[in-house]
Formats: sequence, structure tokens, C-alpha cells
Amino acid sequence: MSNNPQDFNWDNVSAKGFGSGYSVKERAELEDLYGNTLTQVNEKEVVKGTVVGITDRDVILNIGFKSDGLVPLSEFRDMPDLKVGNQVEVYVENQEDAGGQLILSRKKAKILTAWENIQRALDEDLVIEGFVKRRTKGGLIVDIFGVEAFLPGSQIDVKPIRDFDIYVGKKMEVKVVKINYANDNVVVSHKVLIEKDLEQQKQQILTNLEKGQVLEGVIKNMTNFGVFIDLGGVDGLLHITDISWGRISHPDEVLKLDQKVNVVVLDFDEEKKRISLGMKQLTPHPWDSLQADIQPGSKVHGRIVNVADYGAFLEIMPGVEGLIHVSEMSWSQHLRNPQDFIKIGDEIDAVVLTLDRDDRKMSLGIKQLTEDPWTKTDLLTKYAPGTRHKGIVRNLTNFGLFLELEEGIDGLVHVSDLSWTRKIKHPSEFTKVGEELEVVVLELDPDSRRLALGHKQLEENPWDTFETIFTPGSVHRCTVISKNDKGATLELPYGLEGFCTLKNLTKEDGSAAEIGENLDFKVTEFSKDEKRIVLSHSKVFAEPEVKAAKEVKKPAAKENQPAKETERGATLGDLDALAALKEQMETNNKKNK
Repeated sequence: MSNNPQDFNWDNVSAKGFGSGYSVKERAELEDLYGNTLTQVNEKEVVKGTVVGITDRDVILNIGFKSDGLVPLSEFRDMPDLKVGNQVEVYVENQEDAGGQLILSRKKAKILTAWENIQRALDEDLVIEGFVKRRTKGGLIVDIFGVEAFLPGSQIDVKPIRDFDIYVGKKMEVKVVKINYANDNVVVSHKVLIEKDLEQQKQQILTNLEKGQVLEGVIKNMTNFGVFIDLGGVDGLLHITDISWGRISHPDEVLKLDQKVNVVVLDFDEEKKRISLGMKQLTPHPWDSLQADIQPGSKVHGRIVNVADYGAFLEIMPGVEGLIHVSEMSWSQHLRNPQDFIKIGDEIDAVVLTLDRDDRKMSLGIKQLTEDPWTKTDLLTKYAPGTRHKGIVRNLTNFGLFLELEEGIDGLVHVSDLSWTRKIKHPSEFTKVGEELEVVVLELDPDSRRLALGHKQLEENPWDTFETIFTPGSVHRCTVISKNDKGATLELPYGLEGFCTLKNLTKEDGSAAEIGENLDFKVTEFSKDEKRIVLSHSKVFAEPEVKAAKEVKKPAAKENQPAKETERGATLGDLDALAALKEQMETNNKKNK
């Protein structure tokens, strides 16, 4: 006899055996009825169940299976009012564990259902409601269907959001924009919900936009060149120069973020959707309200708002400025950089020089607040020719130097008036800018504002003495200091220089004198006016030595005594005079140095 239940013959069962009393039809009905009481349950899927019992640890659920399932009570914390009869979705983890128990999970059912809902929301572009749980780096964490999604700060609103905390703990409608199953990441956006409506508003605004139209907007962003204003879905730029009639260095000096302002449309580009706005244009221009009593010659007070290489701008009232040219800042002719004289923010007085109300231009001066030094009544006396003064060297040129005696009073010291004895090719060989120099006034011309000065005139002209000593024919010991194709430069006693032609450098043995040699030279030419002494070595031995042309008169007491002559033809009296002159010149050279 077969033990296989499928081989059992129900028709041969005796009336007294199992299943007796049922016809084939009745048996089919019973089988169908029994089969409908059980639900086909597959593992790893979500099903609905009915709460049939609640213990202190578990919730008993009937899902229509042959046995009830258990779910930990901790998974129902979000349903504090849970009671028997409630229906919930659960996840079938195991139809029958080792103990024969059906294992269910509401937590996994929620997660699986949540991801299905999230995917459907992305596929169908649905609007879903989320709960903002907390703030995170760069945005917010939003709970949707029990899953934490990331809401970037840039996707919160169409305008920049600076305070994310105001959204925490509140509900917010969002759309799913990205899903990453590998990392279980979901990105949502609130901004996309309003962009569509804003685009319609933007198009409507642009369609009705006109130049000169006054609109209300909110400052949404601020830069150093201006602010961007939200006009209700479309942004416009309010440039910094159109914020105020007065100068400002940054918009935050007069405006702040999220501030509501009225602006006027200056220009707009419909294709590029660029709108230029103005705010100062809503108020009258300050030049229109400039006091009528302000005229050339008027004294005004203001604040320096800008400094350039050519001058500075003084704001006497917001939007009304005047230019102080560098030449009008000081009577001194040596002010070159206005920043050395004046700085932004300085409050000063000035005098109106020119005024054009139609062109809204004004030139101002500072030096006019003080008297012109060239028009002072004591000028002719103070700087009379022959008077001595000290000044500061301000500029050097090829022909001389400019000396500032006082602010606005400059004089020229020609290069030829620096020294009696030194041949100075450029003033830089004698002095430098910034040094103090003592001078004598040579000439004064107030009308032309010209003052000629001299430095060497502080001393007597030593060439008057040299003329009596270096007479033609006199012989002096000299040193050859340089040579060229024309001749040689000689160093004479007391720092003087002389000249000797090449042919006159020939020595007695026929050779030519070389640089560094110390030899006797005879004076052949002396010019006091040109400060020139020409000498010859050859004539010393070629011609008899000439005695001094002049007799030096002796004091009356020594009248009868013959004068002693030196080897070089000069008397002892002449040498004494030269010694005194040398001492005086050395003292003056030390002073100059």
C-alpha cells in the first residue's frame, strides 16, 4: 500500500472511515473554503496585517498566514495610540524560524515602502511634505517617509539664505531631485517648487517693464560695486554710483541686506534680462539746492572724498564736490604728490575759484586762505640784493639749483655761482636735494617772481689775489693730474687748476711730462674773468727766468732794505698773502663739504 497522500483514493473510503459522509461536490466546496482562509505569503515582501494582541514586548499581527507573527513593540513608538484591530504594513522576514514562528518587521516595511515612495516621487515629479530635523554643513536634513534627505542651502529658496536655523523643526514641501542607492542618499529641493511660479512672474515683470518705472524690491546680495535687488522674481543691479548723490566706498555704508527699497528703472536688456536700477534718481540733485550765496571767492568747508595724482576732491555737501588742483594746495612750487599734503577723510576749508552751476563743476583752492608771499609788503626789504639767507635745496638742474627760502619763495643759484675756484659741471657735485645752503641775493624781480641767488658771493673773489700772484712769466711747482689729445690739466698751489698744451709738456731731455709728475711750470696766460691759467714747462728751461714784474712795497720802516726774492720769482710778501688765502679757502671748503 502506498504511503503517498496523493495516492489516497477518497472514493474508496468506507462510510465509517475518515471523510465519510461528504460527496465529491461537498468536499470541493470545503477545500475551496479552507483554502480562502489562508493568504499566500512570500518572504522579503511587505504585507498588511491586523493587530490581534499587544504584550509588554511584542505586537501580535495576523497577516492571514497559518500562524500569527510577532513585531517588537519598540517599532511602534510613532504610534502611541496603537490598539487591537489597527492595520499596519509589515515586512516578512521569515515564514517560519527555528521555533516555527512567523517573523515580521514594521521597521523594514517602513524603509522599503519609504524608498518605493521616494522613487515614485522622483519618477512622477511629485510634491511631498517633509520635516526639517536639523541643520548640517551646507544645508538641512529633511525627514521624508522616515528617510533622512539632504536639502542643500542653495535649494532652499531662490534668494540666498543666511540663517538656516529658522527652518529647523518646521514642515516643508519638497521635490526629490536625486537618489543614490549605493550610499542611500536622497537630495531634495524646495527651490524648484517656486521657480516655476517665479518664472511666470519674471516674464510678466519684464513684459511690463519701462524706463523710469518705480519699483519696490528687496536687497538680496551686496558687493563692492553695487547691490542686487529682487523685484519679485527678477533681479536688478543697483550700481554703487547710483545709490547716493554723495560718494560712498561700499554699499553697506547706507544699505543692508533684506532691506526693502524703492528704485527706478534706468535701463534694461530684454534679451539678456538685465535691469539697471537707480535710487539716487528718486531725489533732487544736490546741485539744484546749492546755496545761491556760494560764488567765486566764497569760503567753504567740506570733507576730502578722493585724492588723485593731479589733486583732491572736496565734498561740501552730499553730491556737491569741487576739485582742489595740486597747484592750488600750496604757494610752494615743489608740492608734487597731493597725498603728501592731504588725505581722504580730512575736513578742511577752501576758497571757491570757479563755479559752473550748469555743468555742475567747481574748482577750489587752499593756498588762497593765506597771503601770497610774493605780494607781501616787506618782500623788497627782506630779499633786497646783498642780503643773506638760508634755504633748502628743492631741485637740481644742469644749469643750477632751486632753493626754497620760505613757502612759495624760490630762488635760482646758477652753477657758475656755487664756487670761485671749483669747476662744477653739475650742482650734484656740490650739494643734494634736501640740504640747507646759505646764499646771497643777487637780483630780485617781484613782478616776474624771479630771485637770483649766489653762494660763492658769500666770500671775496680770490681771483683778485691770484691775479697778483700768478702773473705771466712767474714759475710755480705744479702736478700733472690728467692728459688728453689737447693737453694736460695741472694742479697749481692752493687747489687751482691750470692748462698746458702737449708741446709745452716737453722736458729738457726731450721726453714728455707724464701724469703724476711734479715739475716747474711758467705762467704764459692769466684770465681772471674766465678763471683760466695757461702754463708751460718747456719755457722754464728754454728762456731765462723772469723776475717778478712788480716790486712789492715794503713798510716805511724797512724802506731801505732790499727785497728778498724767492727761487720762483715771487716775493715773501706774496707768499704770506697766499698762505693766508690758502687757510681761508681751506676753511671755506670744509664748510661747503
